[in-house]
Amino acid sequence: MNIIEVSHATKEFHLGQFTSLKNTAVNTLNRLRGKPVEVQKPFRALEDITFSVRAGEVLGIIGHNGAGKSTLLKLLANVSIPTRGSVSVKGKVNPLIEVGAGLVPELTGRENIYVNGSILGMTRKELDRKFEDMVAFAELEEFIDTPIKRYSSGMKVRLGFAIATSIESDILIVDEVLAVGDLAFQRKCFERMEEIIKRQGRTVLLVSHNIRQVERLCTRVLLMDHGKITADGDPLFVTDLFYRQSNERVDNYHKASQLKKTKIDSTGEVELVNIEVINELGQPSEAIPSGGTLRVRLRLAFNRAMERPEIIVGTHTTDFFYLSASSTATLANQPDMAAGIHDIEYIVPSFPLVAGTYCVRCAIFDQNRRAIFDGESLCTFRVTPPPLEVREPPVRNLSLPTKWRVDGVGYDTMVVPHLDRVTG
Repeated sequence: MNIIEVSHATKEFHLGQFTSLKNTAVNTLNRLRGKPVEVQKPFRALEDITFSVRAGEVLGIIGHNGAGKSTLLKLLANVSIPTRGSVSVKGKVNPLIEVGAGLVPELTGRENIYVNGSILGMTRKELDRKFEDMVAFAELEEFIDTPIKRYSSGMKVRLGFAIATSIESDILIVDEVLAVGDLAFQRKCFERMEEIIKRQGRTVLLVSHNIRQVERLCTRVLLMDHGKITADGDPLFVTDLFYRQSNERVDNYHKASQLKKTKIDSTGEVELVNIEVINELGQPSEAIPSGGTLRVRLRLAFNRAMERPEIIVGTHTTDFFYLSASSTATLANQPDMAAGIHDIEYIVPSFPLVAGTYCVRCAIFDQNRRAIFDGESLCTFRVTPPPLEVREPPVRNLSLPTKWRVDGVGYDTMVVPHLDRVTG
């Protein structure tokens, strides 16, 4: 049974209602002359959206900023109505969109629980029954009778999350609220959401930029782009599509930026002349196979001679999660650098990351550990999947060499040559 039905929903907003005195005068004159008046087109946040959600389904909604995700949730929560089309929602909706927004500063934590709980539809008996659990979850036993104007921001969001997730509703709408409080409390929030989803069987709509959370919690994912649904289906398939689209945007950005200086923090003692990923022949390459050799060649200009500078080169994801790094400080005979141009190669014999787009970073320190150069996203490269990929996309981040034994018998992994080597 479908609990949510959205049919050809479009939402438009009129932007820029204020015009200059000149435009106002011109438009007034045109009206008097019977000529057409310049009218600004409305902004279309959602365009012809159609989908349905079954009872008990956990639907993730992902997309870039401005894709229309929050606008869609407001329609489903009845905070806004569509310009055209229809939205039908059956059952009680609990929109968990802005944690702690309804808390009253002058009231104590105890009073806020009862006031907010009542506003959100909980009875006094239900609040009495759940009060101790809410206080314990928010970790506010010592401060529950203190006015929340004296609470820290973390204490407020813990209390707001505890109240909102205690409401028994048919549909829970969650918009970027799992990353509240410190790391320990974020883990509690995630476990609370898993309990709501898996044990209580509620229908959940989750909007999050944390794609790993979406993959773990959701049974289905919508991908939105400029107010439209561009993909709908299996979480792994849709999130992989989103990653690939995001990586393409990053690739295009870096190709257009061509090492803009704003990406580099340098004292001027060392300059990055060029950086590129190369193949085994020393030729520029845009991609390597998963598990293949990663070679990064840097051309550095040292503007003065330096004794044993430390050069660190590593990789990170497009969202700046650091993956690897190696330092020349670990070399037995750390080289000195004379003033002038130097070519340095960073070589990883087996790069174990799965298919995707990755970035190269570099940092340089002088002999006294003073930072003289620091740069991220200096260049990007793609990792292509192995030819015998069992599942696409893979449910892992690393592709490590492995061995298998079954009943004491060892089995070798099939070795298939990469025939589609990319040389740039």
